[in-house]
Amino acid sequence: MDFDVIVIGGGSGGYAAADAARSAGARVAIFDPGPLGGLCILRGCMPTKTLLRSSDVLSLMKRAREFGLLAESVKADLTAVIERKNRLIREFADYRIEQLKNPRFTLIEEKAAFVSPNEITAGGTTYSAKAFIIATGSVIKKIPIPGLEETGYLTSDDVLELKDQPESMIVLGAGPVGVELAQFYQRLGTSVTLIQRSPHILSSSDEDMARPVESRFREEGMTVFTGTKLQKVSSEGDQKTVHFLHEGRDRSVSAEVILDALGRSPNTEGLNLEAAGVDLKEWGIRVDTAMRTSRPHIFAVGDVNGLHEIVHIAIQQGEIAGWNAAHPGQPPREMDERLTTHVVFTDPQVARVGLTEKECRERKIDYLAASYPFDDH
Repeated sequence: MDFDVIVIGGGSGGYAAADAARSAGARVAIFDPGPLGGLCILRGCMPTKTLLRSSDVLSLMKRAREFGLLAESVKADLTAVIERKNRLIREFADYRIEQLKNPRFTLIEEKAAFVSPNEITAGGTTYSAKAFIIATGSVIKKIPIPGLEETGYLTSDDVLELKDQPESMIVLGAGPVGVELAQFYQRLGTSVTLIQRSPHILSSSDEDMARPVESRFREEGMTVFTGTKLQKVSSEGDQKTVHFLHEGRDRSVSAEVILDALGRSPNTEGLNLEAAGVDLKEWGIRVDTAMRTSRPHIFAVGDVNGLHEIVHIAIQQGEIAGWNAAHPGQPPREMDERLTTHVVFTDPQVARVGLTEKECRERKIDYLAASYPFDDH
């Protein structure tokens, strides 16, 4: 065998897996065609939170008089905001690249694909290993909405580099990415319309957690539609129009740009998982609590397994998979889903630890619930 463990993907989950396996004494290779850094650092949580910090400060500055301060004519410079984000993200990415290029690992900057359960090919060379860890992340999900491709839209990747602030924007999807970016642009002065299929925004959260955020959005001037069904997208001149069903009526809204925030899909294209015998479901690579796929020596961590799209959970999964890959035949370490943490960085923020009430009901788990509003004073 060329290596004890091969990690495919050098993002947060992949690096954590490689580090755990190497710390256990395994010979580890990391395959990543680049750009190096991973989704979270380059196009995910870190750049998004950097942007949100700017809009949060702007919102606070506009309330200066509440604090006895004078701050007149406060406005955003989106070009400067993006340049600040790029500068900070470059520092994070450089640090991750330094970690990946540490001589503890063998870093091969090529795209890898399986040719058998124990071999991959990359750059015209075949490599073998005792265990493999797939950590290739996710890509923007393609949703078949009539007219969307022809009309044109932006993705969450695109808006991270958008330096010309649009006057108006329609955001499709109110999951964590959609709501964070919707509030960011609304606070910068863009007129935002948020369209969500579910009865409330942040559908994976309990309704009583999501409603205060929805109320804040409306207070800040955002238009929010929930309980919708998208029908088609069209354009006329410089305006793009989304047609949808809402409360039994045909509705339409128009804006300068459309942001598609309807989710992400596991990045498995080109891996040739069939050759490895790895079971792939619609939501991602199927794994057990030890992060093992249908092939016990092949693991999958992070977005690619479809369980969560949260960086600290990807890191935890990577640490578990890396240890297990380096210790075949020993009792595996397992992921405990009961106390995972989730945070959405809107204002107000939404955070939870463990299961939601909805998940408890779905799993028929008895629970106690209590609530108290923080604004009761």
